[in-house]
Amino acid sequence: MTTPDDRTLTETGLSPTGAGRILLIACGALAREILDLKAANGWTHIDLTCLPAKLHLYPDRITEEVRKAVARHRDRYERIFVVYADCGTGGLLQAACDEMGVEMVAGPHCYSFFEGNDIFAARDEFTALYLTDFLVRQFDAFIWKPMGLDRHPELRDMLFGNYDRLVYQAQTDDPALTEKARICAERLGLAFERRLTGYGDLETTLRGWAGRSGG
Repeated sequence: MTTPDDRTLTETGLSPTGAGRILLIACGALAREILDLKAANGWTHIDLTCLPAKLHLYPDRITEEVRKAVARHRDRYERIFVVYADCGTGGLLQAACDEMGVEMVAGPHCYSFFEGNDIFAARDEFTALYLTDFLVRQFDAFIWKPMGLDRHPELRDMLFGNYDRLVYQAQTDDPALTEKARICAERLGLAFERRLTGYGDLETTLRGWAGRSGG
């Protein structure tokens, strides 16, 4: 499966190939990481479909869209797993997954499971703004423009005045992305910190699902 460009993953998502017994229903922001893990581990029994990453701008819509995706694909696959954390749904996504009998990734959001949920919880960082590889690449689409900073840059200090740093959680060791993340921090007037997290609990969870599914 070829990974679509980031704009497509943001606006449209990713359709499944129809191959494999197991389906992952994921956020478009996680497509690259999941496809990399599939390829590295030979998980040919696992298929992937992604909802548009822009749903994170409207978290109240995530639960219903996941419900629709499960219903749409349930008859085609032996098992379905949901590759979302809570992601601002206030527990509604977990309740829906429990009702539908499908498992989802543990944690409040991807920043937590990339770093490791236990490690992230122990940090207790309320003044840090987090970016992943995907969000660094899509900084304008998810932060600069939705916040209106493209039209009113003077709002920056009001919107981000309570933050003291931008933490780039790097899934890959990419100097170009690191430099872009540093520029994002400068644009927001924040100190910069980089943490090479890799795939964190996402990899652990997918590996467990893949093993239980007979791959």
